[in-house]
Amino acid sequence: MSFIVAIDGPAGVGKGTIAKVVAEKFNLINIDTGATFRCVTLEMLNKNIKLDEEDKIIRLLTEINIEIKKVEGEDIVLLNGKDVSLEIRTPKVNEFVSPVSTLKIVRENLLHLQRKMSEGKNVIVEGRDIGTTVFPNADVKIYLDATPEERARRRVKQNIEKGIECSYEEVLESVKNRDKIDSSRETAPLKRAEDAIYIDCTKISLEELLNRVFEIIEEKM
Repeated sequence: MSFIVAIDGPAGVGKGTIAKVVAEKFNLINIDTGATFRCVTLEMLNKNIKLDEEDKIIRLLTEINIEIKKVEGEDIVLLNGKDVSLEIRTPKVNEFVSPVSTLKIVRENLLHLQRKMSEGKNVIVEGRDIGTTVFPNADVKIYLDATPEERARRRVKQNIEKGIECSYEEVLESVKNRDKIDSSRETAPLKRAEDAIYIDCTKISLEELLNRVFEIIEEKM
């Protein structure tokens, strides 16, 4: 048996932060599905593979190795054995990850990987289609939301803390562009599952948001 918490929402809403804290509190394995798409994007950029080169993308997907491991209390992302935790968060990857994630072949391949990573485990999984597509039978489904402006402000703060240079204007434009692509893509678009609990976290503190999420999970457990 396994216990699955699915957290969905648009870019920059804080899904990763929430998932990390919740994982520690409830001893769940944190599976960052966004990191898997970012790894594919980074590898495509490294190999100069274009969006319409399907044969090359298929070959890449059969050869790529993605792992998420906890090292000294921190979740690190390994791409073919190399730690790319910071590299997959750069503006270059941010720009291309949404177009890559719209590709049906990529989503289908990573869907199997994400489910395999979760088999028989108690996990928290965050993304854009977790409660609707990846784990439609999840025990807990939460949809987080916030205005594009607030999400851009948070993303800039995160980037500064990680030493990534960016401006508020370019991040806001990126956030709005990702919203448009993620919501309108043909395969597994960003949308709230009918049975997901909706939380608008634009004007609430992180502590308030965490307490609300804790309550929801504790009720289900």
